[in-house]
Amino acid sequence: MKILSATQIRELDAYTIANEPIASIDLMERAAASFVHWFLEKFDDRDIPVVIFCGPGNNGGDGLAVARMLLYEFYKVQVFCCEISKNQSADYLENLSKIPDYSNLSVLHFLEGDEVPPLPPQAILIDALLGTGISRPIEGFWADFIQTLNQFSGVKVSIDLPSGLIADTSTSGTSFCADYTFCFETPKLAFLLPENAAKVGEWSYSSIGLDPDFIAQTITPYHYLTIADVQPFVKHRTKFAHKGQFGHAMLIVGSQGMMGAALLSGRAVLRSGAGLLTIHAPACGYVILQTGLPEAMVSSDRHHFNFSELPDLEKYAAIGVGCGLGQKDFTVRGMDELLNNIGSKPLVLDADALNIIATQNWQSRIPAGSILTPHPKEFSRLFGDAPDDFARLDLLQKSAQQYKIYIIRKGAYTAIALPDGQVWFNSTGNPGMATGGSGDVLTGILTSLLAQGYPAEHACKLGVFLHGLAGDLAAESLGHEALLASDIADQLGSAFQDLKKRAEA
Repeated sequence: MKILSATQIRELDAYTIANEPIASIDLMERAAASFVHWFLEKFDDRDIPVVIFCGPGNNGGDGLAVARMLLYEFYKVQVFCCEISKNQSADYLENLSKIPDYSNLSVLHFLEGDEVPPLPPQAILIDALLGTGISRPIEGFWADFIQTLNQFSGVKVSIDLPSGLIADTSTSGTSFCADYTFCFETPKLAFLLPENAAKVGEWSYSSIGLDPDFIAQTITPYHYLTIADVQPFVKHRTKFAHKGQFGHAMLIVGSQGMMGAALLSGRAVLRSGAGLLTIHAPACGYVILQTGLPEAMVSSDRHHFNFSELPDLEKYAAIGVGCGLGQKDFTVRGMDELLNNIGSKPLVLDADALNIIATQNWQSRIPAGSILTPHPKEFSRLFGDAPDDFARLDLLQKSAQQYKIYIIRKGAYTAIALPDGQVWFNSTGNPGMATGGSGDVLTGILTSLLAQGYPAEHACKLGVFLHGLAGDLAAESLGHEALLASDIADQLGSAFQDLKKRAEA
């Protein structure tokens, strides 16, 4: 799914209006109906009062249409029409004229300088003040006004975009802080970056039927990774398939006290479908691996506690390196040997493999086409830092392009940067996956998919999506707090089945 800029969304609206054709007021009606459908499912208690603050533009017009529709659903609604600007949009004025004169709906005009009246503490406050049209910080009275609304103790909801939040660049000024945001057609880029989490809250979106041909022709580097994006390239096995057809993966992982990382990544390789797996690990891990993962073969390093030498890589279809590896001097020498001899074999680099590359300044030695899986701190060690999340996103894109590699920056909405400048944000996953070993499982999944012959781009998208989906399935039964990395690996089978079932539906 494409993530469009605020400008592109406005162009999409205009194109839909001209070519569906549909009047702009009717498109606004469609958007408001979409919001109300979501609202009814989320807040079905009609005894809770609803207070809506509407600005003078089209976002305020959405709010007025929502007020009318909630009234017809028997909610008690109070509307404040806030004169942030003297310029009122035509659709705002038309929706204002449609507000019925009922006793359980009150409309008050709020002027600059007025004090915010006391609000029922149990109310739901809906923000429809400002939309995507703003491009500079909110200042003065209205900034103070929004800050006052932020102090409201009840539930706060924003229509399309929290007021004051800028959709496509970092927001330095005041912004409404919503508990829930419901937006139209596609998510906003701002929703996917950590700096805006407290402003956006829990967000949802729904299509309002904007023109699909325009969306298909619109160019954007940003995408939201959904099941529809990964289903087409999931491979299916034939009746007479055998293990030799699904690749022999190699993991170079583990060190004394960190053999759990080897077990987790190895289990994930096998649960993701690789035909064969060999784990190269220090000698101290031999019994642990043979006992804990009997399906894998073990290649023992001559060093007892750490990786120090490169095994023969000839027979392996893909290599995953770094989980629990450590950064001893001889491990650095082993990494040097790996980078000298990997050739064109598909390669996944994680954890200490990335830390060694960063400390040795070996970024230019990373083979083109490799997959890197840094968490935010590992990313900054490798490629530097930036003043805000939008600048970090730009740095992520440019680093993938500069080194012709795939970078998976882990976290909420894990971002996959491709060598062509495209970035895909993952839609699966949950906070319970913020636990030790979760990244090791991802490394195993990616190495397995590469060994099976998936191109690197497909392996990144499918691997990240499956990793998050397996985490979501685990969280359904365990919750977030009790979720372990091994639970993610154990749910990979169910995640694959879920993908296939939805494809057949």
